[in-house]
Amino acid sequence: MNKETLKTEKIDKSLLITFTRPDEMNTFSGKMMVEIMETLDEAESDDSVRSVIFTGSGRAYCAGADLSQGEKTFDWSKRDSKVNGVARDTGGMLTLKLYDFKKPIIAAINGSAVGVGVTMTLPMDVRIASDNAKFGFVFAKRGIVPEACSSWFLPRIVGVSQSLEWMMSGEVFSAEEALKGKLIREVTSQENLVPRALEIAQKFSDKTSAVSVSLTRQMVWKMLGEKHPMSAHKIDSRGVYYLGRSNDVAEGISSFLEKRDPEFSDTVSKNMPEYYPWWQEEEFE
Repeated sequence: MNKETLKTEKIDKSLLITFTRPDEMNTFSGKMMVEIMETLDEAESDDSVRSVIFTGSGRAYCAGADLSQGEKTFDWSKRDSKVNGVARDTGGMLTLKLYDFKKPIIAAINGSAVGVGVTMTLPMDVRIASDNAKFGFVFAKRGIVPEACSSWFLPRIVGVSQSLEWMMSGEVFSAEEALKGKLIREVTSQENLVPRALEIAQKFSDKTSAVSVSLTRQMVWKMLGEKHPMSAHKIDSRGVYYLGRSNDVAEGISSFLEKRDPEFSDTVSKNMPEYYPWWQEEEFE
C-alpha cells in the first residue's frame, strides 16, 4: 500500500514500512507522522502481522525534520493545537505511540538518521544499520533541545555518559561508533539490511505466542520506569495467573511434551488478558 510519505509491504509475518521521500532525504513532516501512526494502527489490528520493520528509500533513513519553513521550522507559537499554551512535539507523539505498540518493531537504518530520524528509532526494539549509515543527535547545533522523548529513551539504551556526549556535541557519527556505543545491534551491508531485519523478525514469530510476545514487550519497556522489583513481581504474577488458563499455554505445554511444533491460536486483537493495560497513561499537561 502506498501513501504520500511511505509505502508498506507484507513479507511473511512482517510489515515493512519504507519512507518514500528520497529527494527530501525522507525528512519528517506532520504528514509523515500522521501516516506512520495510521499505519501502526492498521498493523496492530491485523493479527497476520507479527512485527513491523521501518526503513528508508534512497540515501537516507530519515534526515531529521523537514526544514522547508526555514527559520520558522520550530516556531510552534502559531499552531492551533495546544495544551495549556504549549504545542506538543510531533516526534514525541510518535515515539509514545511506538512505546505502547503491541508488536515487535525493528529499525533497518539504511542511511542518514539524524534528529528525529534517530530519536524515532529509540522505542523500537531492535536497531540494525547498513555500513554507510550516519547518526546524529544534532539538537545543540540547531539551538533546540532533544525531542521525541529521547532524554528518557537514550540513557536507558546507552547510558547517561554516552547520551550526553552525543547530545551535547551534536556531532554526526558512523555506524561503527553507533555499534560501539550500543545504539544499534549490528552493522551489515546495504543489500543485506532488510533481509537481516526480516530474519530477526522471524525469530519473534517462529513458534512463539503472539500474546506472550506482546506482553513481554510491554513488561520490559514499562518496567524501566518502576522504582522497585515488586512492580515486576505483581505483573509477572498476574501474567502467569491469567495466561495459565489460556489456549496458548495449553498448546505450548502439550507441544513440548509431544515433541512437536506449537500451533498457537490466541491473538493480540482478541486474547489479551483482562489486566492489560496495567499502567496508568500519563497526561500531557
